[in-house]
Amino acid sequence: MDALLLVIQIVFGAAAILTIVRIIRGPSILDRAVASDVLLTEVLCVLGAEMAINEHTRNVPVMLIIAAVGVFGSISIARFVARRENTPS
Repeated sequence: MDALLLVIQIVFGAAAILTIVRIIRGPSILDRAVASDVLLTEVLCVLGAEMAINEHTRNVPVMLIIAAVGVFGSISIARFVARRENTPS
């Protein structure tokens, strides 16, 4: 069990670091938006793995809120980019 936890920590840690690098480097706002969605998904996966390992469901409301933030954030960014592309220069 300890080896499994170590593997989970390494994989999710590496994925989070790479995602944060993509958020910082960009190059466009859409790349950053996708990377932030990936980071939120990683947080959801970590919470889900923690619930499965410890055999509880206390994090479900937190997971729902994080998922809602991700959806609304993606919609907001898509609307912002669509407006910016449709405005005459």
